[in-house]
Amino acid sequence: MAETTPPNPDESGLEVRTCFVRGRNVLLARADFGELFVDYYLHLAAQRLQPAPEHDAMFKRALAAFVLHAASRPWDELIAWTVNFQEPRLNLFLTGDNETGAVTGRAFAENVRELPANIFYADVVRGRQPKRRSMVNFVGDDPLVAAETFYTQSEQRLGRFFQLGEEDFVLITEHPDCDLPWLRGLTTDDVRALDRHETLALLERRIVRWHCGCNQARMMEVLAPTMRTQPDELFGGDPKIEIRCPRCGARHAITREAMEAFVAEKGDSHRRSPGGGEA
Repeated sequence: MAETTPPNPDESGLEVRTCFVRGRNVLLARADFGELFVDYYLHLAAQRLQPAPEHDAMFKRALAAFVLHAASRPWDELIAWTVNFQEPRLNLFLTGDNETGAVTGRAFAENVRELPANIFYADVVRGRQPKRRSMVNFVGDDPLVAAETFYTQSEQRLGRFFQLGEEDFVLITEHPDCDLPWLRGLTTDDVRALDRHETLALLERRIVRWHCGCNQARMMEVLAPTMRTQPDELFGGDPKIEIRCPRCGARHAITREAMEAFVAEKGDSHRRSPGGGEA
């Protein structure tokens, strides 16, 4: 599969708007996810992926929460969430690059470990800083509740998600001097009427598109260590194998001939690299 062009902030895509609610000191992020959900379903169809309806519904809610969270964060952050549910037994993975607006992910229903509780993992890389990871436990099977628990326990501030329509989601997060009783008491109907009763100052418009960027070279990088030590076990006598991208589930067919050439080229490059000397 050829690598596609990364999203350009000037191109069309899902628009996420963030506003500051004056007098309440909260940040509001809102988007209608119809366009992004269409791209997600086109991806599923192209890769012949058919998640169970229950898992699909959970992934869409997690995707909405993730995008709104990412849009509330600095531009130079790379973010990834892994949300583990024990009932149903499911892992949801999401990742995004705020600089390009790229977002992707997938649902894993196979080989999910049995654990004592649900776990929410959040990984963040900002600029050239080391990766930071946080982990919290949560209760239930709703990704929005899981994300709210992440805000309370890891972010150490209140974050509330609201679904206003089938594809219309809102995130409202606490900022310094926030009117916490007001934020805690908000209902879905209150949020629908927020622009009529509160003063909203537009901060940003961000464009988000479904994009992974996986290609054959990246998949061969994943397979290279096994190819060097156990090539027969890797291919099992077949001239090619199929591997799915761990980030988005896209299919990539890798031939043994191409894999052998890739490993040989990488080995030769290492031997001839500065400081590496000659074999």
